[in-house]
Amino acid sequence: MNVPSILQIGDILVSSEVLTEHFCCDYAVCRGACCIIGDSGAPLQESETELLERHYPEFEGWMSSAGREKIEETGFFEVDADGDLVTPLLHDGEECAYTCFEEAGCFCAIERAHCAGRCSFIKPISCRLYPIRAAVLRNGLTALNLHRWDICKCAFEKGAREKVPVYVFLREPLIAAYGQAFYDELCAIAVGWPANDEQPKDKWKPERIHYERW
Repeated sequence: MNVPSILQIGDILVSSEVLTEHFCCDYAVCRGACCIIGDSGAPLQESETELLERHYPEFEGWMSSAGREKIEETGFFEVDADGDLVTPLLHDGEECAYTCFEEAGCFCAIERAHCAGRCSFIKPISCRLYPIRAAVLRNGLTALNLHRWDICKCAFEKGAREKVPVYVFLREPLIAAYGQAFYDELCAIAVGWPANDEQPKDKWKPERIHYERW
């Protein structure tokens, strides 16, 4: 795939690795380690702090008792060393307060409640978008870069084996965060358009996007 290292779609800058690299969560190997390992909580948008508080009664039953105690003590979010809004961690450790523990491993309590039909909020968009990390730049543009974490090595390996590009694996959260038009154009860049087409203005039409290629 011949694409520049950085792509721009509207006011969003996208690393080409989002198109060229592969990723697919391998829960059987990692067992949800991302919920309990890290030096900071999951990044939050300001609007998500309100969503956490509003939907808390719907998902608190899936949380551990220690997680609920943490929320009672410190609130629904924290400000980390970089000044960013993040989910609370337990006892200055690595475990997210919103973690749900089951026999199979660790899960997000918010997502568990959502899957059970009890909560319309799925989970923070930063968690849904991983391994993409989003950052708002000083010029107002949003940059989407690929993040690599040792505990997710198995996911990169599984994605490569099964030939699942990052942008395909993250289809739903990318659309949720940036809209269908953005995702359609991202797909169009990935699959290209006929070489003899001198007018690529129609490259993102639905009939040009062949998801089955992946």
